[in-house]
Amino acid sequence: MSEADRIGEFREVAELFPDDPVVRFGLAGAYLEAGHAGDAAREYEAAIRLEPDYSAAYRGLGRALTRAGRLAAAREAFQRGLEVATKTGDLQTRKEIAVFLRRIAESAGEGPEHG
Repeated sequence: MSEADRIGEFREVAELFPDDPVVRFGLAGAYLEAGHAGDAAREYEAAIRLEPDYSAAYRGLGRALTRAGRLAAAREAFQRGLEVATKTGDLQTRKEIAVFLRRIAESAGEGPEHG
């Protein structure tokens, strides 16, 4: 299945179930895989609006914003996701977000080898 077909299928489902955060998360992932970081960010934000404790959506939002070159916004999304993952006990997402935050810090010259 092509990326465009995959996006199209997710969009159809999102039209049927516009208030389903999991559908929005899936559409965001399809956009991100296709290289449409801005569209992905918009859908991750929609998932978060629908389910504020959806820690994986914050992780996805941070990844999309990073790919869009919006590192300050990505850092904020990851920080919020870290808080949510800690609150909800989502240890795997918490670990993944910590890695992404460390990579952003290192790319900004804030890592241990730079300080």
